[in-house]
Amino acid sequence: MNKTIRRAAVFTLLLVLALLVRATWVQFYDGKALADNKDNRRNAIELYANPLGNIIVAGDAITGSARTKGSDLAYKRTYTDGSLYAAVTGYSSQVFGATQLEGVYQDLLDGTDNQLKNPLDTITNKRADPGDVVTTIDPDVQKSAYRALGDNKGAAVAIDPTTGKILAAVSTPSYDPSTFSAGNSAAWKKLTKDADKPMTNRALRQPLPPGSTFKLVVAAAALENGLYSSVDKDTDSPNPYTLPGTTRVLANENAAAPCENAPIRVALQYSCNNVFAKMAVDLGQDKVRAMAEKFGFNDTSQDVPVRAYPSVYPSDMDKAQTGLSGIGQFDVTATPLQMAMVSAAIANDGKLVSPHMVSQTSDADGTVLKDYDDSTETKEIVSSSTAEQLRSAMQTVVEDGTGTNAQISGATVGGKTGTAQHGENNSKTPYAWFTSYAKSDSSSKEVAVAVMVEQSDAARSEVSGNGLAAPVAKAMMRAALKN
Repeated sequence: MNKTIRRAAVFTLLLVLALLVRATWVQFYDGKALADNKDNRRNAIELYANPLGNIIVAGDAITGSARTKGSDLAYKRTYTDGSLYAAVTGYSSQVFGATQLEGVYQDLLDGTDNQLKNPLDTITNKRADPGDVVTTIDPDVQKSAYRALGDNKGAAVAIDPTTGKILAAVSTPSYDPSTFSAGNSAAWKKLTKDADKPMTNRALRQPLPPGSTFKLVVAAAALENGLYSSVDKDTDSPNPYTLPGTTRVLANENAAAPCENAPIRVALQYSCNNVFAKMAVDLGQDKVRAMAEKFGFNDTSQDVPVRAYPSVYPSDMDKAQTGLSGIGQFDVTATPLQMAMVSAAIANDGKLVSPHMVSQTSDADGTVLKDYDDSTETKEIVSSSTAEQLRSAMQTVVEDGTGTNAQISGATVGGKTGTAQHGENNSKTPYAWFTSYAKSDSSSKEVAVAVMVEQSDAARSEVSGNGLAAPVAKAMMRAALKN
């Protein structure tokens, strides 16, 4: 063999080796990236090649799968009462992806979760039959909240205080995921450009100023830190109260209310701003923040299992800002989930059971893969004595205060109203809040709720927690105690 042929042979061999190395690289490295690429149509074809598993409410599937026509995607996702449960399920779309429970449990619902596979399936990478997600949602409570909110823009959450089960999570206006599950771009565009933001989960993912409902947190801090020994002990609360370092006088909604030096019970009953602003200043922002964080504020990893947006109690405030934070204003924000957690802990003798909206996951045969009801965490937020005093004061609010619209025959109800300022100098329609708990007088049933009405058709003068939010809470509590 002469030198020219030998060199050509070596060069050809190097080319072959280079091709083998490249093929190996593509197969084992680039292949995974290509397979996982969101623009890879094969993923959607595989995902929707078979029916998906279902999301279950009270034993009934609220999702399904239907055969498509004229598409390489064999099945599309369907929803029963899609608008009612959208804040729970989220959506699964052939084009626009998956969110909330549909997204969190996508692998389980499409059969690719390793928990579903037997040893042979694992070796062959065969897709298993899909599993199901069993929720904690009570359909009666969910429907009551949805109906009561009606055309209002708002949200509501109900929790069983003793178990942490989320019984309802509603956001209005809502949307039907079925309208774009097959990739209807027109329906998707209409929803995403809607000024009312129907695809925003207001129950879990829109923190807003909680207004006077936050006074429960400040009251808890005052009792736990020994600032006041009882909800019936007079406070040091001048009326009117001028915020420290300013000339701003903090007014009360009811100028005739007995708010000067009012005890916590009376201050909650009449929602006295002077009492709780002064209380927050006396405690200092660090002690108020510590209590807020025990209830769940500033938690950036609140999973239910959908990731909830953090409710915020701010830092680095001056005394005037701390005073405003004491009435749920300045930069304090909360989700309805968070304010339901506050009432749940107070109702449960000061103990907060981690809220969750999934009871268990199961395989296609119904075998339980994970039981979330047995893996809940319980934290003591306040002492049982503090919780008992706050419950008593909240009952006064409902029986003879600003929350009378939440009264329920045959049940003990405690609550707190809130009307949070909105816009510069309160130029926009305020937010109406109500958070409460109810215990049946004839059974062991109990529930904690929070309702937020962001916008309604009511005249500005008629916007209040008692007028707009308390009736929604009442409907939810009645449904929960009846079942």
